[in-house]
Amino acid sequence: MPEETKTGGNDQNQMAMIAHLLGIVIGFVGPLIIYLTAKDKPFAYEQSKEALNFQITVAIAWVAAAVLSVIGIGLLLYPLVWVANVVFCIIAGMAANKGEKYRYPFAIRLIN
Repeated sequence: MPEETKTGGNDQNQMAMIAHLLGIVIGFVGPLIIYLTAKDKPFAYEQSKEALNFQITVAIAWVAAAVLSVIGIGLLLYPLVWVANVVFCIIAGMAANKGEKYRYPFAIRLIN
């Protein structure tokens, strides 16, 4: 990638990567902590905000799957939500570690 699209230093890249990958393990709490503590690091702050928005979207999807489990459709949605979360978080974490900005293909952007 051209240099102008790469941002952040090594420390910021690692924080951004951790924000994305923590979403797999502890949901929105990890990106929220990094979002609140990285205000002076623009790349990590922006990527943690993106990760937080995606994890909020995933949490909404979990709730929708739980509600739809009553009629059986939710049982099919649980593994789909889990796989999508893992795959997109890994892709985002790898991009952030390289210093590339990543936007999830589908996320409700509640935090601007």
